[in-house]
Amino acid sequence: MHERAFWIRTSLTAAALWAGLGLAQASIFKDPQFESLAEAGKYAEMEQQAQARLKSNAADVQASAALALALSVTDPDDGKRMEAGAKQAKQCVEQHPTAAVCQLVRAQNLYLQMSDAGMFKAVRLMDGVKEALNRALELDPSSFVARVQLTKLYLYAPGVLGGSTAKAKELEAAVRSSQPEQAKLLRAYIAADAKKWNDMESELAALKPGKDAALLEEARAATMQLATHYLKDAKEPAKAKAIFESLQREQPTYAHGAYGLGRVHAEAGQTDEALRYFEKAKTLAGADELPIDHRLGDVLLAKGDKAQAKAAYERFLKSKRANPNNVDAARKSLASLG
Repeated sequence: MHERAFWIRTSLTAAALWAGLGLAQASIFKDPQFESLAEAGKYAEMEQQAQARLKSNAADVQASAALALALSVTDPDDGKRMEAGAKQAKQCVEQHPTAAVCQLVRAQNLYLQMSDAGMFKAVRLMDGVKEALNRALELDPSSFVARVQLTKLYLYAPGVLGGSTAKAKELEAAVRSSQPEQAKLLRAYIAADAKKWNDMESELAALKPGKDAALLEEARAATMQLATHYLKDAKEPAKAKAIFESLQREQPTYAHGAYGLGRVHAEAGQTDEALRYFEKAKTLAGADELPIDHRLGDVLLAKGDKAQAKAAYERFLKSKRANPNNVDAARKSLASLG
């Protein structure tokens, strides 16, 4: 392969990997206080509590990891905070070399740095993420977060960048008997990578995550991937709608099902219904993970409400957690409004 073509392809792969991995928020901490804050996305409060605990006990490993995560996640566009998060994660690893949680927050910091990294740095960061997740899994083989993130890394990265379907399958096989629900989720991602969408659908339909926060989070992500495939790629909106409706029933306090139904109605040109679902999604948990205002702007523009569309696009682009996959399209739409 021509060298320039190789690096262009590598850069695109790094961006795709960043988008695909997602940021695991649940089941990182053994400490219930920090785990609750992480699940709720209350990172400013996490930072305050972590600093307070470290003042009274500098050897508090959970507080050290929590501070690293909070510094990294609160504002990913703030380079100084990201650097501070990287420094804190490194300190956590050095002070607590046998603590899996330190490796997990190190992986999260490196992952977040990938969002705006150049191609050479992104490749190096991917190697660091893989190293940290492997080490976390060595230290704590029961860590679902480490296992699922490592599985996705192996699936999304090409072989020259460390990808390996065989290794992903080994990670699933290792918990097939001991953690059958986790294995179902991993098989769903493996099926998606192989474009076996019916198999993915079957695995997700059989999944019983219970109250496991990490499994619920990954089930949302995988279900969104499946339903979006049916909506956009397979052009089967009825199938996508059924999956989004099921997600809304199973996880009614989260925004993902309502957001997906808004997209289905928007694609069908049913703007009033789309607006209703998008507005509902904005009031639910996890709304800041989704590009709701971008989609709202598109629907409002389709209705001819340019002023409200402009406001929606501006809100989306000001968001610290704006999905980078939607930023360019939102900017172009906003620019078209003058």
